[in-house]
Amino acid sequence: MKSKDVDEGMLHARDLSGLGRLTVDAVHGVTDLVEALHHAIVHLAAVRGAPDQDRMAGIPGMVYSSVRGITGLVGAGLDPLLSRFATTIEQQAPSPKREAMVSALNGLLGDHLAARSNPLAIPMQFRRNGLAVTPGDIGKALHQSRGRLVVLVHGLCMNDLQWLRHGHDHGAALARDLAFSPIYLHYNTGRHISENGKSLSDLLEVTLRGMNAQYPHPIELILLGHSMGGLVCRSACHYGAEDRRDWPQHLRTMMTLGTPHHGSLWEKSGNIVDTMLAISPYSAPFARLGKVRSSGITDLRYGHVVAEDWQGRDRFEASRDRRKTVPLPQGVACYAVAGLKANGSGTGIDQLVGDGLVSLDSALGRHPNPRLHLNFAEHHQWTARDVDHFDLLDNHSVYTTLKKWLTRLCAP
Repeated sequence: MKSKDVDEGMLHARDLSGLGRLTVDAVHGVTDLVEALHHAIVHLAAVRGAPDQDRMAGIPGMVYSSVRGITGLVGAGLDPLLSRFATTIEQQAPSPKREAMVSALNGLLGDHLAARSNPLAIPMQFRRNGLAVTPGDIGKALHQSRGRLVVLVHGLCMNDLQWLRHGHDHGAALARDLAFSPIYLHYNTGRHISENGKSLSDLLEVTLRGMNAQYPHPIELILLGHSMGGLVCRSACHYGAEDRRDWPQHLRTMMTLGTPHHGSLWEKSGNIVDTMLAISPYSAPFARLGKVRSSGITDLRYGHVVAEDWQGRDRFEASRDRRKTVPLPQGVACYAVAGLKANGSGTGIDQLVGDGLVSLDSALGRHPNPRLHLNFAEHHQWTARDVDHFDLLDNHSVYTTLKKWLTRLCAP
C-alpha cells in the first residue's frame, strides 16, 4: 500500500483494520479450499462420490490447523497496532476512490462484512455530497423545494457519489430544473435486498417523522432507483405497507432505471457454473470460489425483494423461480426506464441483451407469468436506445424523460 493513498485520505484507520480482518478471513478460506482439494485427491474413494469429510487427519491436518491458528493470532494483533494511527488518518476526508473501493467490496462481500462486524461494512444512511444528512438538514431544504423530496437509491457495488457521471447527476438536475430536494441513500449492497428494503422503510419513517417540526407541511416523496436500487425501493414499499408505516402516505412516484425486476441473466449463468463445478468431487472445492459472492448478488438471480424468497433455502442451489407475488405499490405512479445497447428495433437477441446487464423485459417488469408481471402502464414505460446499463445515469434522453414525468406531477 502506497503512503500516497493515506495522504490523500483514500483510506481510514478503520479501513485498514477492516482490510486486515478480511485478509485473515481470506487466508482461512484459501486454506480450507486447499485442504478440501488435498483431501479429495488423497482419498481415491472420492471417485465414487463426495469425500466423507473436508478436514485432513494426521500431519497434513496439523499443518492446515497451524496455518489457521497463526493467521488468527496475526489478525488479532492488527487492531491495536492500527489504532495508533487512527487520530492522524481519520482526520482525512474520504476520497471518491476510497468510496468506490469500499462500495465495490460491500457489493461483493457485504453480507460477510456485516456478519463479522467488519468496519468496512457500510451502514445505511442518507447523504449529500458524501456527507450524512440529518432530518433537520432535510427539513431546511424542503422549505426551498416546497416539500418535494426525491430519494436516489444506487445499484450494486456502487455508492451515492456515483450518481454524478460525466458531469451530470439526476438528483442535482431535478433540483435545478424542478426545485426538488434530493437526498442519496448510501447502503451495503451485499446484504439481502429484502434486508435493505426493510432498513430503508425504517429509515424513511424515522426521517419523515423527524422532519415534522422542521417542515410542518405536506411532503411529496419520490423514489428513484438505479439497477438493484429499484428492487430496494420496491422492497421498502412492501415493508412500509406491511408494517403500517406512515411514510408511504407521502409517496407519490417511484421510478426505476435498468432495474432487474425479474432478475439478471448474469447471476443465472453464475448459478449454472456453480452447479456444474459441484458435480465432481475434484472440482467441488473450486465451486466455493463462486459461492463467495454476496447475498445481494444472488438475490439478483430472480429479483428477490422479500425475505420469504430466500429464507430457509440454500441461495446457491439451482432452483426454479419461487418468488412471492409483490405487486407495484398501490396509489403510486410507477415508471420504468430500460436500456438497449442496440440502436435498432430492439427485437430478439437485442431484447435479451438489453443494456448489457439487464434484459428489456426484466427492466420493464414484463413476465409471461401473470402472477409475476408488473403492471407498469404503457405510457409509464420508456426504452433508451444505444445505451448501456451505466449510461442510464447520465444519458440526456433518460433525464429528459424523468423530468417530463415529474413535471406532470408538479402540475397544479
